[in-house]
Amino acid sequence: MAATFRRRLRRGAASTAVAALVLAALTASQSPAGAKNTTAKGQEPTPADTPIDGGAAYYTDLPPLNSPVPPRGSNDPRPDGDDIVTGPAQAGIPATVLAAYKKAESEIRATDPGCRLPWQLLAGIGKVESGQARGGAVDAEGTTLRPILGPQLNGHGFARITDTDRGLYDGDRTHDRAVGPMQFIPSTWSQGGPAGAGWGADGNGDGKKDPNNVFDAALAAGTYLCAGGRDLSVQQDLDSAVLGYNHSEEYLRTVLSWFAFYRTGSYEVPDGKGVLPARRHDAHGTGDPAHGRTEGRTGHGRSTGDTTGNRPHPGKTQPNGPAKPGGSGDGHTGGHTPGGDHTPGTPETPGTPENPGGKPTPTPKPPTQPTTPTALQQVGDRDLTTTAGTDFTSKPQVRAENAAGKPVAGVAVRFTLPETTDARFPAGATTATVTTGKDGLATAPTLHAGDKTGDFTLRATAVGRTVPAVDLKATVKAKPAPKADLLTRTSDKELTATAGHAFAEDAVEIKATYQGKIAAGVPITATMITDDPDHPVQNDKGPYFKDPQATGDNKDKPVRTLTGLTTDADGLLKLPKIYTDTHPGTFLLRLTTPNGTTLTLKLKVAAPPKTP
Repeated sequence: MAATFRRRLRRGAASTAVAALVLAALTASQSPAGAKNTTAKGQEPTPADTPIDGGAAYYTDLPPLNSPVPPRGSNDPRPDGDDIVTGPAQAGIPATVLAAYKKAESEIRATDPGCRLPWQLLAGIGKVESGQARGGAVDAEGTTLRPILGPQLNGHGFARITDTDRGLYDGDRTHDRAVGPMQFIPSTWSQGGPAGAGWGADGNGDGKKDPNNVFDAALAAGTYLCAGGRDLSVQQDLDSAVLGYNHSEEYLRTVLSWFAFYRTGSYEVPDGKGVLPARRHDAHGTGDPAHGRTEGRTGHGRSTGDTTGNRPHPGKTQPNGPAKPGGSGDGHTGGHTPGGDHTPGTPETPGTPENPGGKPTPTPKPPTQPTTPTALQQVGDRDLTTTAGTDFTSKPQVRAENAAGKPVAGVAVRFTLPETTDARFPAGATTATVTTGKDGLATAPTLHAGDKTGDFTLRATAVGRTVPAVDLKATVKAKPAPKADLLTRTSDKELTATAGHAFAEDAVEIKATYQGKIAAGVPITATMITDDPDHPVQNDKGPYFKDPQATGDNKDKPVRTLTGLTTDADGLLKLPKIYTDTHPGTFLLRLTTPNGTTLTLKLKVAAPPKTP
């Protein structure tokens, strides 16, 4: 591991690496759809758009540069003096904390692959929120050795949140405080998630949800970042997720700078040996060790360099790597020329685990930008059909094409389900975003049908592109009716009645079985039929039912075919009361299942006795 060291340099040099991270726009509220906050009786409700950390204080230290040479135009010292920055050790992440981030990424990749959560984003947030759990001050299970608490959220510079946990998590019975390595406020951890369940998670499998445990906190943070069908490979979704943590331009710039920094390279260090940041932003401009923050120089940490609105996109333009010890005594690594051009450090520069020889890391070439797409075309199986409660065997798929009809790679395609269906993508998501590959294809995750049947339209759109949307038709069919291969009457008592009177109440009870086992839920149709053995049809005289749904003058109207009958959990069905008209004789009642199994019963109607 590279040794930790300190160098002094002007603020401009340290902040230029993220000066281009100025926001294009802020969203009005970053709480995922469906999230709500509940409070105990007598407590004030937490605002629905409250950030995950309550808008509390956070560290504003920025990643180091390859070389601490001030850029052109930034040679004037800042009025608040020089900043203290550290070298390559800032790329080191404590072992247990790093394991927690990677474990959270792995679990969410399995449950929500469309989110594309990178563990480096969790590391960026963990760095800004708690300095990687105070440099990895955790036990073997990942629980902090002492609580990490943010300032009291009393409305003075931060959100105002009265106590929601009776001090259970934060030890404060008057107001909430952000808690743990990922700085969740208690109301968010236990109550503020989907359907009021809270974002708290059990990341280490010990049966507890503890915000002071880095495994639990990292998984909870990852789940929140992915909420609402976000795809974190899409810049808009990434910004929205980070801003939901703390709704601040500065916070977003700082987190994304560390995110990009860790993507260029990082390595594991022993727990407790991580570098603690010094600068932090809060409402009062002071560090408060009692709140679990390292006291140091405060301020907003805003960059003073380029503010053109350009910012690096993770995975594309990356910030410079960490500064390396060695070089001249003025804090520069390697030589430099007037005007700010500089050369890499000398071969004697100490290495890192990723770069043992200490050789300069070549600047990665930006990937080739995709050509402009002009259309999305549905491809693959167009028959998107399944039965209720099952997965669609075919996945929705579209291809992005340019004006020449050639495939276009790198296009983010969002699949959106309408409100009229209860079909869902994995983890209950109603949207899924997929990036097209070299063949221009974007294939949605497996789609699961709910109980609602019928047709619906799935829409595919190119995110951030002026390309017409494509509608994909899908159908959910009703589940096949349960089968019965045998219908029997549960009594052998003769069915008799006198003309003008009804048969005994519940005179007919049927049992349905299939392959010798009880057949529950089997639909049965009961029909009074003629006795023609070759062409039996519905009878127009003799026994009949009454329509249980009929009202008024129709409630006593004879019904000789009755549908909507179903066997119960025991495979039994009791027929409604059977009435007779004035015709005596022997009549037939036929019971039929959808798969063709039948049972025919004889109903004997005697003539009324003659009047003396």
